[in-house]
Amino acid sequence: MHVSDVDEHGQAPAHDVSVVIPVYRGEHSLPALLEEIVPLHEEFVTPGGHQVRVAEVVLVHDHGPDDSARVIRELAAKYDFVHPVWLSRNFGQHAATLAGMASSGGDWILTIDEDGQYDPAFLGAMVDTALAEQATVVYAKPSNPAPHGLLRNLASKMAKTFIESVLGSRGTSVFHSFRLVLGEVGRSVAAYSGAGVYLDIALGWVAGDIATCPVELRGEADRPSGYNLRSLASHFWRMVLTSGTRLLRVVSVIGALTALFGMLVALVLIGNQLFGADLLRGWTSTMVVVLLSTGAILFSLGVVAEYLGVAVNMAMGKPLYLIVSDPEQGPLGRRRETRQ
Repeated sequence: MHVSDVDEHGQAPAHDVSVVIPVYRGEHSLPALLEEIVPLHEEFVTPGGHQVRVAEVVLVHDHGPDDSARVIRELAAKYDFVHPVWLSRNFGQHAATLAGMASSGGDWILTIDEDGQYDPAFLGAMVDTALAEQATVVYAKPSNPAPHGLLRNLASKMAKTFIESVLGSRGTSVFHSFRLVLGEVGRSVAAYSGAGVYLDIALGWVAGDIATCPVELRGEADRPSGYNLRSLASHFWRMVLTSGTRLLRVVSVIGALTALFGMLVALVLIGNQLFGADLLRGWTSTMVVVLLSTGAILFSLGVVAEYLGVAVNMAMGKPLYLIVSDPEQGPLGRRRETRQ
C-alpha cells in the first residue's frame, strides 16, 4: 500500500463494490433484496476491519415473464445508486451477469441472484476472505443444503465433480452464482467472453487464487424456479463445452493409437501370410485394408480435433494472457493497516 492509498487519518480508502443482479423474474423479490442492500451503501466496517461500501447496484433486465421492468424503473427512480441495464431480449443468466459486470465500475463486483436466497450482508465476510487469501474470485460456500430438493442438489454435485475430475476444469466444485470478483478481472472477462461461454469457466481462465467463504442460504422467495429439466441440461452441457478441449484431445489420442495398432496388426497378418499360415484366401488383404483405412481415418479425425480445439478456444474468447494492475496498488493491496 502506498501513501496515496491512505487518507489524512492514515486509513485505507473504502472498497467500492458494484452489486450486479440479473433480473428475470424479480417483480416480487427484488424490492426486498434492495432494502437489504441500501444500508450497505453507507460505508461500513467488515468483521476483518476493512472499510467497504456498495457504490452501485446494477440491475440487468433479462426480459422475464413478469413485471420486473416496472420494478426496476421504480427502484432506479427511488435510489440514485441503482443503475438499470436493458437487454434487447432474454439472453440467459450468464449473459445478463456478464452485461452487468461490463457496466460496473467498482473495485469489486458482487453477483447475486434476485430471488433473495442469498443475504447481501455476507459481502463484508467475502471481502475479508479475498484480502486475507489475496484471491481475485471468492465463491459463497453454503453451510446448509440448497433449497432445490435432494435430486437436483445431488445431480448438481455430480455434474461439477465430473467436470472437474474428468475434464480438468479448475475449481468447478465451488462454482456459485453468489460470487465476489476483482473489478478489473470481471470487466475483462465480460469484454472477451464469446457467445455461449460459461461465466465461471471464463473466470477460471484468468483468475489468480480462488477462495470460498461460508454463507448460510435462505429459502427462495415464493416464486417458481427459472430452471426446468431442459434448461438445467443445457446449463450442464454449456459447462462441458466451455470446460476445454480435453475431449477433443481424447479423440486425437484414440485416432493415433488406433492407427498404430492397425499398422502392427497389419504387419502381423502379412507375416503370417508370408510364412505360410493357414488363412482363408483374401482374408489377410481385406483385414489389412480395413485396419489401415480405419487407422488413417481416425488419425485424420484426431488432426481435425486438434485444429478444432484451437478454433473453439478462439471462439469462446479464451485469452492468451491478461494484464492487470500491480496487486499492491489495487484493491488487494488495500488492507486495514494504517500509516503513522
